[in-house]
Amino acid sequence: MVSRLTEAVWQFDLRGVNAYLVDDDVLTLVDAGTPFDKNAIQSGLLEIGYAVGDIDRVLLTHYDLDHVGSLAGLEPELDAPVYIGAHDGAVLTGDRSPPLSNHKGALQRALGLLVTEPDLEIRTLEDGDELGSFTAYHTPGHTPGHFAFVSREQRTGLLGDLVTESGGALEPSGWLMSYDTGAVRDSIQSLSAHAAAFDIACIGHGTPLTANGSGAVRSLASG
Repeated sequence: MVSRLTEAVWQFDLRGVNAYLVDDDVLTLVDAGTPFDKNAIQSGLLEIGYAVGDIDRVLLTHYDLDHVGSLAGLEPELDAPVYIGAHDGAVLTGDRSPPLSNHKGALQRALGLLVTEPDLEIRTLEDGDELGSFTAYHTPGHTPGHFAFVSREQRTGLLGDLVTESGGALEPSGWLMSYDTGAVRDSIQSLSAHAAAFDIACIGHGTPLTANGSGAVRSLASG
């Protein structure tokens, strides 16, 4: 199912996870669902008047099965650079293996057997990078290479799994699905302190917030 959040932002409600499409300086896909979400992404794009080949950029908030899973399946129609944090990008390309010594890393290692490496150009992000109207913020904790993206112009924060939504409020990424919950807390505080204000909070799991998204992040940071 596809929901329009603003004139330029759409939510793709996939198999227990969200992906997003943003009509920014170029058409941008944000995260890519599970390996089983290819058809839902394709049909969702057609529903709103686009095709996979119209996508000019992919932003990945992080490496996890349910955020990178359909990239390879969308090829060859998808032919766009993929932006991801360096640590998580190395996992995506097979140059790094998640650590078995961390509970989340061990889970990634097991589920990674279901992920096909995409044959796409992978570009690594640095904190403060500008991509269209969005600024990239390194927000480790859920994964070491997690990034959030905030646009003052689009009034939108792409928060990935830094936070989740429950009952209309945001909660920090929990222990079970995070490498380091202390780092999650630090990242929430850093994002709140440095990012521009935004209304729309696009999260990986739960219902996106459509008003005062940055205020919800501030509440977490001060809690």
